[in-house]
Amino acid sequence: MSITVISILTAVGVMLILAAVLGWVLGWANVAFRVEVDPKVTRLLEVLPGANCGACGYAGCSEYAEKLASGEAQPGACTQCNKESNQEIAQIMGCAAGETFPYKAVVHCSANRFVRKDVQDYTGEPTCAAANLISGIQACTYGCLGFGDCSRACTHDAIAVEDGLARVKYHNCVGCRACESVCPRHIISIIPFKKSQILAVACSNREKGPDVKAVCQIGCLGCGGCQKRDAEMFHMGTNLPTIDYDHYGAGDVQAVIDKCPAKVLVYVGEPTEEDIEATEHEKMDEIVKADFQTTVDQLNPDGTHGMTH
Repeated sequence: MSITVISILTAVGVMLILAAVLGWVLGWANVAFRVEVDPKVTRLLEVLPGANCGACGYAGCSEYAEKLASGEAQPGACTQCNKESNQEIAQIMGCAAGETFPYKAVVHCSANRFVRKDVQDYTGEPTCAAANLISGIQACTYGCLGFGDCSRACTHDAIAVEDGLARVKYHNCVGCRACESVCPRHIISIIPFKKSQILAVACSNREKGPDVKAVCQIGCLGCGGCQKRDAEMFHMGTNLPTIDYDHYGAGDVQAVIDKCPAKVLVYVGEPTEEDIEATEHEKMDEIVKADFQTTVDQLNPDGTHGMTH
């Protein structure tokens, strides 16, 4: 047998021995360092959507599943789970399925480019984050900037900018909070939709009434009338009401809408056929939509601003 053949056989033998040794080491390590996975976690991950959007308050579906299995999180926090998924999660956890609702985005501003007063033209980077750093672009410092950061952040094509105002496409919205997290003025929130259409406050301005009217003709006046008529559902903060959705619909919502002088309490969402049939004899448009008056409508005959008499 030649020296070359012996060398080859020796090399092959050494490789086989190394492979056997490494295989044994890996097998031992797999047993020694194996982390036991709760079977509940595996089953929960099969039910959860796997979107890893973070809307539940955790880094992703894996962490949420682990927190659920350990009892540190409650079922129903996933905004992308439907009723059937939440029921299945409750069965895995051995608890009763509570009532859950889909979460969707709400833009708390209704002033488009025809309504708001833009003080100066902005020629910088066309993003809300950049524009928000520049003072004096808009008279209202609480309104939608309209450069579409929210639209670009949404991976579900659920929000778009129309006439300088972000608008939600509710048939696509899954409540992932991407738009909420990137809005530099924090005028987008994620709320539970207990019905296909739900009432929202379409304003974020926290100044006093006269100051609001000076910069926006459709802003909230902070009169507190909504809270006076329904103190459980409406809570006045700093010159601006918020809606307690835990008590949504318990009182006479329509009476509050009718009495709102600024008409900033508007319905958002998509009506079902049942909703349309139930309201076909009502003048819903006059009640639930903001009055988009343009600044031109506010000009006096001499060209100055102010309400004409």
